[in-house]
Amino acid sequence: MNNDNNIDFKDLWKKQSVSQPDIQDLLARVGKFKKAALRSLWISNILLCLTSAFIVFIWIYYQPQFISTKIGIVLTILAMVIYLFVYNKLLRSYKNIDATATNQEYLQKLIFIKKKQQFMQTKMMSFYFVFLTIGICLYMYEYASRMSVLGASLTYGITLLWMMFNWFYIRPKQIKKQQDKINGLIEKFEEVNHQLES
Repeated sequence: MNNDNNIDFKDLWKKQSVSQPDIQDLLARVGKFKKAALRSLWISNILLCLTSAFIVFIWIYYQPQFISTKIGIVLTILAMVIYLFVYNKLLRSYKNIDATATNQEYLQKLIFIKKKQQFMQTKMMSFYFVFLTIGICLYMYEYASRMSVLGASLTYGITLLWMMFNWFYIRPKQIKKQQDKINGLIEKFEEVNHQLES
């Protein structure tokens, strides 16, 4: 009876199985995040380069007469080039995510990428949409001036509605999706670091 009362709770506590964070699962999620981010970056590069090449082709083939059309083309291409230039700076950050890093290094890299993404999603995206809208509106002026008032109004109206739909609906959904992914990874790494410290 006396032996039953002398249970060593500390020893039992040490022997119990503690659920360790699944590092391999976390690293797999980071790998998927990296692949998706790189794929998105390459798709953006290809699409915006093809779009710029198409716009230059239109300029050469149709020879616009109005200076506003030429300024519109330059502004549109400039917006795409500047956006891609800044966006491509993330390439190095994505490539630097490697399997040899410590949890703390992963966390620091993810926080750095999150800050860069926030800059892209706010300032750069605003710059891109403003310049793109001005460029497209200037470009369309030459052709809209040849239309009836109704035709020009419909052309500008549909174009601006599409851009507003992108700005107010599609852009926020994409931003939320990107933020949810990176915030989830950051939370997991913070949780792992906290568990390893305690």
